Amino acid sequence: MKSEASHKMTVLHAPVGVRSIVTSLVAFFILASSIVFLLEEQVQMAVRGTTEEGDASNEECNWSRGRWVYDNVSRPLYNGLKCAFIFPEVACDKYGRKDVMYQHWRWQPHGCDLPRFDAIKLLEKLRNKRLVFVGDSVNRNQWVSLVCMVEASIPDDRLKIRIFNGSLISFKALEYNATIDFYWSPLLVESNSDNPIIHRVEYRIIRADRIEKHASVWRDADIIVFNSYMWWRKQKDDMRMKVMYGSFEDGDAKLDEMEMVDGFKIALKKLTEWLGENIDKNKTRIFFAGSSPTHSWASNWGGDDKNKCLNETEPIYKTGYKAATTDYSLMATAKSYFRTLEPKGIHVQILNVTELSDYRKDGHPTVFRKQFVPLTKEQIADPASYADCMHWCLPGVPDVWNEFLYGYLVHK
Repeated sequence: MKSEASHKMTVLHAPVGVRSIVTSLVAFFILASSIVFLLEEQVQMAVRGTTEEGDASNEECNWSRGRWVYDNVSRPLYNGLKCAFIFPEVACDKYGRKDVMYQHWRWQPHGCDLPRFDAIKLLEKLRNKRLVFVGDSVNRNQWVSLVCMVEASIPDDRLKIRIFNGSLISFKALEYNATIDFYWSPLLVESNSDNPIIHRVEYRIIRADRIEKHASVWRDADIIVFNSYMWWRKQKDDMRMKVMYGSFEDGDAKLDEMEMVDGFKIALKKLTEWLGENIDKNKTRIFFAGSSPTHSWASNWGGDDKNKCLNETEPIYKTGYKAATTDYSLMATAKSYFRTLEPKGIHVQILNVTELSDYRKDGHPTVFRKQFVPLTKEQIADPASYADCMHWCLPGVPDVWNEFLYGYLVHK
């Protein structure tokens, strides 16, 4: 692994008495420097806690602020090659990725530690309960991660099953009567993209007043993790979307064209209305996952855009790095809508994972995934042209998102 700085040390031999004095002085200065560093860190944390808008800023520690630490002892949390439930589009080592450093990075918050993940504790927490991830393929990425994190603690294959039912995928830990589901609903409300296999990413229509078809699936859940970000991003500068009011069946259908962010606000408004009217605040805990960055523009970190994130093997080390192409404003918009639920006693906890994920230009599948459509000669000649810099290799970054989720469920 590359180091940000390297130091050369020359050892000078001195008489024993002098050496003893020098050693004592060196130890003193190291101790003094450590104390100063710790004091500065505490001051910086206090300043961050009062100036940053991070969702965890009122907690004892802001988990979302920290750094990536290489750790090949406690990471990865599971063996991806042995997880029977992993999906081929994120199984990077299975599909030829030889460098596995991306599996060994641990997120270290400033001034504290994330709660240590314990699969048995989580399964006990989920006993007789249902957790549902609702969203797009990045949310499915997080669902696969959590399933792999817990299934290794259930050695008997007869006690764990996966069921596919259209837009719904279920993992069941039978001994605990615990269910961890993923439900495909990339735009939250009903849309022309509700089929998880057949949909057009570049042409999007949402139904402004229709959510019940989706909501009926998560209505009885004990824990819901929503995610909606990628599908509201523009694929090109002039990209817009359509919003449908009324219905063709009733003969009052009307289509309005608008900016993507305005469509996002319409979907959030409908979602918060439904939650406010239907959710049992004494039963259901609600989470909304922060934006998951892409790394398709290498110039953001000083690379060549034509390479995208291909051949990246280490994180970005610059503290506080935020890619110009990562839209942090969408999460601020989501927070503003969810705050309207607070007077009703309904709290939506944001999983603030955007900045920590922004550092991880090395964490994507690129070309090391199953290709569901045969590659063209042009693509084979230019691997960066089809490199996936949006989803995440597993084990990898989404495991930390689930450590956040675990921390909130088990320890808060």
